[in-house]
Amino acid sequence: MSFQRAARAALASQSWLPRILAVAVIVIVAGFSLSCGSSGKLGTVPGHNAYVTLPATGQVLLLHINGATGAITLGPKTTQVQNISPTGLALSPSGKFLYVANSRGDTISIFNVALDGTLTLSGAPTAAGSGPWAAVIDPSGQYLLVTNNYFSNNVSVFSIDSNSGALTEVAGSPFFANANPTEILITPSGKFVYVTNPSIGMVTAFSFSNGVLTPVPGSPFISGLGAFGMAVDATGRFLYVANPGAINPPPYQATTGNISGFDIDSVSGALSPMLGSPFASVAGAGPTTLTIDPNSTFLYALTSGSSDSIWCFTITSTNGQLVEVAKSPFSLAAGSLFALIDPLGNFFYIGSSTGIAGYTYNSSTGAPTAIANSPFSTGSPPGKMVVSE
Repeated sequence: MSFQRAARAALASQSWLPRILAVAVIVIVAGFSLSCGSSGKLGTVPGHNAYVTLPATGQVLLLHINGATGAITLGPKTTQVQNISPTGLALSPSGKFLYVANSRGDTISIFNVALDGTLTLSGAPTAAGSGPWAAVIDPSGQYLLVTNNYFSNNVSVFSIDSNSGALTEVAGSPFFANANPTEILITPSGKFVYVTNPSIGMVTAFSFSNGVLTPVPGSPFISGLGAFGMAVDATGRFLYVANPGAINPPPYQATTGNISGFDIDSVSGALSPMLGSPFASVAGAGPTTLTIDPNSTFLYALTSGSSDSIWCFTITSTNGQLVEVAKSPFSLAAGSLFALIDPLGNFFYIGSSTGIAGYTYNSSTGAPTAIANSPFSTGSPPGKMVVSE
C-alpha cells in the first residue's frame, strides 16, 4: 500500500468527521435545486436521463426518469474500474459531455453522451489533485471546477473544449482552498465560488473571472462544526451552509446540527451572518445536504434515515431568514448523499445508502409525498447524481 493510500485509510478511521467526509453531498447549483411544487402537467412532461456515480464499483449508472410519474428505471452501467471511487460529477450545459471525479484515482474521467444517454469513455482520464471530490461547471459552460479533498487542499479549474470536451488546466490552478475542501457552489451570476471545509467548520470564498479564483477578503468564514452542504437562493443574495455536528442553544438543544445563513456582498462576495442565524429544526440530527426550490420559497435540509429526516423552511424574501414550516421535520425515507430536482420541477430525489428516494411535493405546504415504488435501488450505494435538461 502506498503512503497516500495508507494515509487515507488512517484518516478514514479517526473520528466522526471523516465519516461525514465519506458522504457525498451534492452542491445544488445550475438549477438542480429541490422544488416544493408540481407544475400540474405531469401527463405531458417528457422523460429525462440522469446519471449517478457508484463509488464502490467504480462505475456510472444511467437512469431513466418517467416524466409522468417520476419513477426511475435503470439503464446500463459503464465498465467497472477498480480502485477509483467515482464521486462527484457534472454534465455540460450542451448535454454532450459528462465529467466524473475519481476520488481514489486522483483523476477526472470524460464521457461522451449519446442521444439515448449512453456513455462512452473519451480517452485517458485527466489528472486532478489528491482526492478529487465534488465537480461543478460554471454558468457559462466554459470551466470545470473540482475540489481536491484529501491532501492537496485546493480546487482545480479546467477550461472545457466545446467541441471535444477535453480539459485544459488554467494558469494558476490549482488554487489553495484551506483544509479538506469538500463541497463547491457557484452563484447564479458566476461571480463567486464557495467551498466548505468540514474539518475546520468554515467556508472558503472566491471571486471567479476567466477561470481564475481569487480569495475574497476575510475568507475563510466561520460556519459551524462539520460545515458541509450548501445552497444559494436564485438571486444570489443568501448562502446557507449545513453544520451537521453543531450544538444548538435553547430551544433547539435537543437537536444536533443547524444551518448557517449568510448575506452575500454583491461586490466582494464576502459573507456576513444574517440575523437569527444559525437555524435549526425542532427535531432531528445531522443535516448535511441543503437545497432551495427554484422560486426561493423553501429551503430543505436532508438527514439520514427516516425519522425527522426532511427539514423544510420558508425563506423570508427580505432578509433570508428561515422559518420552519408546519409539520416539519417530515419522517420519511431520506438520506444525506444528495438532493436534486428534475428539470421541470415535478419531482425531487434524495440519495441514501440504499438507493434513491423519489417524491412529489406541495407548493403551498412543502409536504413531500413518496412516488410509487420509491425508494429505487441502484445496486450499490450512490455517490452523486445529475439530471439532464
